[in-house]
Amino acid sequence: MAAAPTILPVIDHAILGPQFHVPNLRECLAGLGIRGPLVAVSAGWQEREGELEELRAHVALPVTDLALYARAEAVHAADPPLAEAARERQAELQELQELYRVRLGALMGAVVELNEQSGASAALRRARRAARGDVRRLDRAHLAATAAVHARFARDWLDGERQSLDAHRRALALAVAAADAVLVAGGHVAVLLNRLRLFGFAELVRGKTLIAWSAGAMALSDRVVLFHDRPPQGAAHAELLEGGLGLIPGVVALPYAHERLALEDPERVREFAQRFAPAKCLTLEHGSLLRWHAGRIVEARDVKRLARSGQAFELAP
Repeated sequence: MAAAPTILPVIDHAILGPQFHVPNLRECLAGLGIRGPLVAVSAGWQEREGELEELRAHVALPVTDLALYARAEAVHAADPPLAEAARERQAELQELQELYRVRLGALMGAVVELNEQSGASAALRRARRAARGDVRRLDRAHLAATAAVHARFARDWLDGERQSLDAHRRALALAVAAADAVLVAGGHVAVLLNRLRLFGFAELVRGKTLIAWSAGAMALSDRVVLFHDRPPQGAAHAELLEGGLGLIPGVVALPYAHERLALEDPERVREFAQRFAPAKCLTLEHGSLLRWHAGRIVEARDVKRLARSGQAFELAP
């Protein structure tokens, strides 16, 4: 007699806007029926990891920080070969990013120059499409290159037995199992991603409700895109950092979009949306809330989607 298929619970996930000025995490938890206890990841805050007093006061529920940043430091101190391999991986990723940035600047320069040319000839339209295609191919190649680096590191250093790392993973598994939901805060997205990968976060939280904001939302998506149209040194091209954990697929998360993106410029919005399609490019402002149920968006508040028409529209479920 064939075994009955395993029925997995239907899990809700949510991503929020920044929580500093207009926190809405408590409202989100109530809407999801989350009563605690909670565990949190604040590794992106680095040395400020675990400073959750304001968050605890806001949600009025027990919250335990998983201390991934501190645990990673302890693992590296106990396992010098692993620490050295991690440093070498980071140096390789940084070199890849620098080389990608040089090539991206040249390709995006062509896109901008072609867009500035007047006229609507078939040749000009083809040239514009080709230029955008060049950028998308470079993005895909960079994504594949960084993924290969992470896969090699995981195969060579994380898949076997490592006493210190394994002990921390067991402790984390117990803490997560006892929690009603997992919170992922923001901070430095590359630091956060490295710690999430080190401890096998994607597998660790399987079957758990996830709520993330700012860089936390970026880390859980398919691709981490760095963007800023208004940096002090002048406008810059959005760049792909690397793949995220893919726990919230099909989304490019854009925290503080109204501050960092020229949303009033249809050409900038159009190029951004076209470049990262078919993913939904979604703004996450103060007060934003986006909730999934069974893999489908069921609630959206104060979230805009960048459209290939060049407009930013309010997202509706």
